[in-house]
Amino acid sequence: MKPMLMMDANEIPVGNEWNYETKYDGFRAILQWNKEGIQLFSRNEKVLNDMFPEIIEECRRIEHLIKPFLPIIFDGELVCLQNDFRSEFSIVQTRGRMRKKEVIEQHSKSFPCQYIVFDLLSFKGKEVTAKKLETRKAQLKKCFEQLGLPVNVQYRHGSLIQLIETFTDEKALWNQILLYNGEGIVAKKNKGIWSNEKRTNQWVKVKNWRFVTAIITKYEQVNGFFTGAVYKEGQLFEIVTFKHGMSDEEMKTLSELILVNGQNIGESVYEITPSICASIKCISFDGKHLREARFHSFQFQMDPEECQWRQLLRQLNPIPEKVQITHPDKPVWPKQGLEKDDYLLYLQTAAPFMLPLLEERHLTLIRYPHGVPGEKFYQKSVPDYAPDFVKTSRDEDIDYIICSDISTLLWLGNQLAIEYHIPFQTIDTNRPTEIVFDLDPPSVEEFSLSVEAALRLKVIFDQFQLTSFVKTSGGKGLQLYIPLPFNIFTYEETRLFTKFVSDFLCDQEPQWFTTERLKKNRGNKLYLDYVQHHEGKTIVAPYSPRGTELATVATPLNWEEVGTTLRPEQFTINSVTERMKTIGDPFREFRKVGEAQPFAVVLEQLRGLLDEK
Repeated sequence: MKPMLMMDANEIPVGNEWNYETKYDGFRAILQWNKEGIQLFSRNEKVLNDMFPEIIEECRRIEHLIKPFLPIIFDGELVCLQNDFRSEFSIVQTRGRMRKKEVIEQHSKSFPCQYIVFDLLSFKGKEVTAKKLETRKAQLKKCFEQLGLPVNVQYRHGSLIQLIETFTDEKALWNQILLYNGEGIVAKKNKGIWSNEKRTNQWVKVKNWRFVTAIITKYEQVNGFFTGAVYKEGQLFEIVTFKHGMSDEEMKTLSELILVNGQNIGESVYEITPSICASIKCISFDGKHLREARFHSFQFQMDPEECQWRQLLRQLNPIPEKVQITHPDKPVWPKQGLEKDDYLLYLQTAAPFMLPLLEERHLTLIRYPHGVPGEKFYQKSVPDYAPDFVKTSRDEDIDYIICSDISTLLWLGNQLAIEYHIPFQTIDTNRPTEIVFDLDPPSVEEFSLSVEAALRLKVIFDQFQLTSFVKTSGGKGLQLYIPLPFNIFTYEETRLFTKFVSDFLCDQEPQWFTTERLKKNRGNKLYLDYVQHHEGKTIVAPYSPRGTELATVATPLNWEEVGTTLRPEQFTINSVTERMKTIGDPFREFRKVGEAQPFAVVLEQLRGLLDEK
């Protein structure tokens, strides 16, 4: 069965007969599920089960619940969500090209995809495509509710099968698409029926085009394509080939200009000295090429030297209109050549990783108004000039900022809030949501002590069957996390564990480790700071930059990385930006792991040991 196809439009249709959905950039897929098995089909009827094993595993997880509804057929999109309104197509595309089972398995853990369902084609073996869309939608929502699956998209939800949210207000949805840099919007007629015979105006897609300025560098006479490039590290970097979108007159003028003034460099390819710039519209960039590129207009007034890689990234990642940016070229980490705009781009890239651990927590910020190094100050209270979209929460006469969305994060970035420190609990509880051990060596030269302590602590955690996570502090040490079930254990109970473990490690190796709080009494030992884990205390958030001249970042690690070659200066804004694209987020499963953590059993064991003493 092939999917129903939609038509392109430049404007969103309006009226009571329409509803609206997010257009995700992924692979269209139909899920057919009967008592014989599960099959995930591409739009070309290719079976995708082996390429997306995590989706099939998720189906197996709910198999006992869905049996009464079989056979069933869903229509949807395979995506890799970066937020609730945007999917990263390049990740989905990479997965679709993989063939080795072990590579696919590893990728499915680092970059798990989701299946977003937006239509129901068959239910209990009966085809429902002839029913009105609003009827199919109602039945689909009821089905998801009975299965206990999300009825709207939540990009960090544990379930990989989710139902798309339907909107009746196209402006509200479009604003969210713009805010979160989504691909676009799909308008569907409420009373339309499902058909896979041809493209239909019952479903209309409107894309959120990004406009990139490129230098025209080549023309291929045989097929009529032009090449566009930008400067990257002083060299021309080709980002696009295009011809669509040009009028006959524009194409004729440009081709003749290149043929007359350019140089033949082989076969029918002509190259021209950088002199002409053009605006190209696209939907995304995979790091090498603009996707769905179309010519938009010539930019004769623009100097080709302005077409730089940094400008490309900014044009692809526009700042939301409601966030006012001042002095984007202000030096922030001058020794690294990083300006405020580079920092804001980092925050946009890191937002999918940062926000799940920042949201619903009171923020303590360290601001560097003149860049790093320089004057700095702590900020807890929200300033009176904060915009209305910044959420706050009051605690002990302080109105704390709550950073749960990209707008607030970028507004803070513009304020040059460089460090983000958070408590061990959310605003919904006075109990810790995680245990954190701060491993503080005497200096960065003794960082190896942090590695040694971390590996020894992991052995202890493993013996207690507790799953732990590790990150650099962004300074001279490491920080170890044990996520906990929400709102269950008190700080007094977690102190039993942190003190026991710290004392045990110091007893084992008193020449290396200490719990002595006074620096002058520690000697050259690593300080195991368990006292810091308490209500009202904070720790630097994962992926937060630090106010160091190297622009280091508090970076989540995989445990396999913790070894003799590990160094904190490896993890800077530039390297962590690339790291997020290549290894994903080692803290992705943090909350899911916490809910299953057997800490109650550990407490019982510890109390038994303490009673014996």
